[in-house]
Amino acid sequence: MRKILVTGGAGYIGSHTVVELTAAGYTPIIVDNLCNTSTQNIEGIEKIIGNKIKWHNIDCTDKKAMDKVFSEEGTIEGAIHFAAYKAVEESVQNPQKYYDNNMGSLKVLLECMRKNKVKNIIFSSSCTVYGMPDILPVDENAPFKKAESPYGETKQICEGMLKDDTCNSVALRYFNPIGSHSTAFIGDCSADSPSNLVPIITEVANGKREKITVFGDDYNTPDGTCIRDYIHVVDLAKSHVLAMDFLINNPGKHAFNVGTGIGVSVLDAIKAFEKTNNLSINYSIGPRRSGDIEQIYANSSLVKAKLGWEAKESLEQAMKSAWDWEKLK
Repeated sequence: MRKILVTGGAGYIGSHTVVELTAAGYTPIIVDNLCNTSTQNIEGIEKIIGNKIKWHNIDCTDKKAMDKVFSEEGTIEGAIHFAAYKAVEESVQNPQKYYDNNMGSLKVLLECMRKNKVKNIIFSSSCTVYGMPDILPVDENAPFKKAESPYGETKQICEGMLKDDTCNSVALRYFNPIGSHSTAFIGDCSADSPSNLVPIITEVANGKREKITVFGDDYNTPDGTCIRDYIHVVDLAKSHVLAMDFLINNPGKHAFNVGTGIGVSVLDAIKAFEKTNNLSINYSIGPRRSGDIEQIYANSSLVKAKLGWEAKESLEQAMKSAWDWEKLK
């Protein structure tokens, strides 16, 4: 029984990864205090895998509680660390919240791992570590520039913490995860109001919002709106399983981009949702938003070469599953 501790495992990416870990023969152990998700994803995971899932309802910054988890669970093969706040805009408004939680939770986890001789960790990083890259598509050799937000800065600092630690690590630098599991049993259950593009689009489509505001149409891009690399969350989840397999056999420090390599503008993303779901989305153009990067998309050749991973799900499949989740959640 190969136990993997999954912090933030009831969250959006975490829940999908728990499903994929189970399918690959691992035994995931969730640690999540539900501060920004709900038991809906726990229940959804159990429906998909057909079994109960082990879950500890604790805060990852609570050293005493985390120590207890490690002692109760016995031999743990590795950890996947998702537990972090993730809204770029909120991090600009409330940076201390992000510094305390995002770095604090990793610090506690690494201390527990050292104490219990757990060597392997997959870290949920982000393309925001690159800031505004000079060369596109961006690869793993690109320097860390000044972060455009406190959220991005916490990811940079956390990657530094991993490099300084004795653990073996893989930092997966995600681009923009979207969509949901094909069953629509799990998805983004964030307690706060969505700040990412696709969940906002689905809320407009469902009548929860009147319209979506596109932040800026005067960027140096073909249609003036920001460009991102949108990756289906199921594809992203699978990269964590491959990363754990890889790390167990290849000790050391590693970092991989996880993206499609395709840049899609905000307006093109809205159009893709409209076309796929045969819906019309009300939007307006607003001013630029603090913390936003003009454009970024991945060079994912390294993750393909080392892990054998590449994106399989299309933008259209992601947009359909996002809408299916919104209708059923």
